[in-house]
Amino acid sequence: MSAELSPIDKAKFAAAKRAVGYVKDGMKVGLGTGSTAAWMVRCLAERAQREGLKLQCVPTSTRTAKLAGDLGLKVIPLDEAKWLDLTIDGTDEFDGDLNLIKGGGGALLQEKIVATASDQMIVIADVSKKVEALGAFPLPVEVIPFGWQTTKALLEELLESLDVMGRSTSLRMNGDAAYVTDEGNHILDLHLNRIGDARQLAMALNQIPGIVENGLFIDICDVVVLGSGDGSIQVHDINQGTIGEDKIDFLETDNLFTDLAD
Repeated sequence: MSAELSPIDKAKFAAAKRAVGYVKDGMKVGLGTGSTAAWMVRCLAERAQREGLKLQCVPTSTRTAKLAGDLGLKVIPLDEAKWLDLTIDGTDEFDGDLNLIKGGGGALLQEKIVATASDQMIVIADVSKKVEALGAFPLPVEVIPFGWQTTKALLEELLESLDVMGRSTSLRMNGDAAYVTDEGNHILDLHLNRIGDARQLAMALNQIPGIVENGLFIDICDVVVLGSGDGSIQVHDINQGTIGEDKIDFLETDNLFTDLAD
């Protein structure tokens, strides 16, 4: 299997394999969305089947719900779970304080709700996602369709007074039509290049009528599991203030994961 994967896929798999080790029998687990999270769902399903783990899983998108269900994981809604032991998800960027930009996969609203309803959030990523300052990745902002152009204008006016390097915004598209989230909303992508004060920006954005949520995850992530193409792992724990190291042996894998290579 490992010979068929690119270094970036090996890094994603290594992080995912390590992260599912946090899951214990009987837990309620939030499942993230995106290419890295898809590796995690596969790894978790394989481990649950192998060890007979009884888990209840809350997905953060219809895509993740289908994948988890197809792999035999028990999927329940958040309202039934009420509170989760942990959530495992990917990220588009993270900084030294484990603040994140998420939403590249279009599921930021459900991802943030699920993450904040968890005792612990574990983020899995490859080394390319670590940055000195957030903002190189476009910041997603979910907006309701009604009056979205007015919301966009208000947002651009707000950015003039904030410490960011870029201020252009764009409506996310799906072909010739506006992208629609699971909640029926649109996404504006903010091309900021660098965010000087992520906390201030996150609070200011959510004051604009029409904005449902933004992709800045501030003080939500507890652990980042960082994978590399050679299988090496770094575990950044913000609460413990530690950085641990580990290694994943690709020889232990099997064909369960080959169809996720992208």
